[in-house]
Amino acid sequence: MALFPFRKTTTDTAPAGASAAVEAFLKGYSIEVMPRTAEKIDDFRALLPLGTRVYIAHIEGTPIEDMVATAKRIGAEGYGVMPHFPARIIRDKATLLDWVARYKDVGVTQGLILAGGVAQPAGEYSTSMQLLESGAFDGFARLHVAGHPEGNKDIDPDGSDRMVMEAARWKSAFAERTDAKMAMATQFCFEAKPVIDWVNRLAAEGIALPVHIGVAGPAKLQTLIKFAIACGVGPSLKVLQKRALDVTKLLLPYEPTEFIADLAAHKAANPGFGIEQVHFFPLGGIKTNAEWVTANGGASGKPAKAA
Repeated sequence: MALFPFRKTTTDTAPAGASAAVEAFLKGYSIEVMPRTAEKIDDFRALLPLGTRVYIAHIEGTPIEDMVATAKRIGAEGYGVMPHFPARIIRDKATLLDWVARYKDVGVTQGLILAGGVAQPAGEYSTSMQLLESGAFDGFARLHVAGHPEGNKDIDPDGSDRMVMEAARWKSAFAERTDAKMAMATQFCFEAKPVIDWVNRLAAEGIALPVHIGVAGPAKLQTLIKFAIACGVGPSLKVLQKRALDVTKLLLPYEPTEFIADLAAHKAANPGFGIEQVHFFPLGGIKTNAEWVTANGGASGKPAKAA
């Protein structure tokens, strides 16, 4: 049985079950790691195509030395490195400038600028907009910001998305006055239609930032539900909850097959649609995620041979 509900392609590069639409949609995907998870990978070149953008999540309490060492190692293996800069764990501008300088010293020119999930700011920063306005990232080639297809109750406690959308408009305007390339990397979701509606709404409101859609990689269902609740995933969580009620699927690992296939089909039918790339959260492990993309993404998912 084919993995995707598309006619099988006849190209030499597409694996059995992958469609041209899915292969195109996965091309240039990015993936997220942490220093402690990156340590488990002997050589990223055995898993990821050279040039893949690798985000490095900065969790509260992680020493900046560990972050920079991870960035240096992954960059040296041939990957574009994008560390997180969470505003609420940065004490002051001196700290921010120190982090930026350390990263620049190891060749980093990209950053994901976000508020961070910490309830109480450690210092003078509480929003990604304050970091962007600081001027600390002058000279960076690419700056990404956070996107929330299903809203964010930390930002909009009333359940609306008023403040989230206001921030998105501000970031879009900022993108017009910076030389850095910008995009919006989103939280992971599990249902395509709300994502499609949200991306179309951004376009209708004049928010021109390309979207890098967050996708949860293959993982145990219980693991995904735990992370989804912790990360504030919204209505699409019901996709997992419905699956959990099906005894025949409860013990099977979740794979983002249907979600990606639906988005890929929409993108193929609407080339101007605002999703530019896929960004994976490897909740079931980096190796598992990378192997899934290789099996389902055709040429775009083939890893480079280790040197």
